[in-house]
Amino acid sequence: MSIHMAASDWLALLLQFMFLSLISISGAITTVPDMHRYLVAQQGWLTDAQFTSSVAIAQAAPGPNVLFVALMGWNVGINAAGGMEAGMRAWPLGLAGLLVTLIGIMLPSTTLTYFATRWGHRNRERRGVRAFKQGMAPVVIGLLGATAWVLAAGNAEASNSAPWHLWLLTAAAAVVVWRTRIHLLWLLGAGALLGGLGIV
Repeated sequence: MSIHMAASDWLALLLQFMFLSLISISGAITTVPDMHRYLVAQQGWLTDAQFTSSVAIAQAAPGPNVLFVALMGWNVGINAAGGMEAGMRAWPLGLAGLLVTLIGIMLPSTTLTYFATRWGHRNRERRGVRAFKQGMAPVVIGLLGATAWVLAAGNAEASNSAPWHLWLLTAAAAVVVWRTRIHLLWLLGAGALLGGLGIV
């Protein structure tokens, strides 16, 4: 895939990820639906396959959850350089995309978290602080549900199949996480095995 990005597009990408950083309650993964809307549907800077594979690869790899943002930025930069056909010449723009998205997603939320956590700790007994913490739980659950929806829908489009088995697998995984103490790495391994066998 080859795209053209002007300086204003790079700035818009940075500002979009800075905005997403401020609404990424419970982690960057909760903003995946809006990242998809912006990068795939609105701007056309990534394909559905690039988007979902960025999330899947980063979630399967060891390390911080936010690595998928770096992969998205890398793919945007590579596409701006003319795609993988550009070879090593595409790497500087891939690195630029990686840095733009990572700085955008990390800087605002890190700064806000630092100051808000200090304030919240000093005022942890206040009724409003306790209510805020309890009220955020359904918001986080809703954002994670929207993320699952976008990823499953993108996978269904890529495989040209009905996503019923993906929803069944998602529901089963949610019940296992909710009702058992099975470590999440076992579920990730099972999902990798099912994907490797071509079942999902």
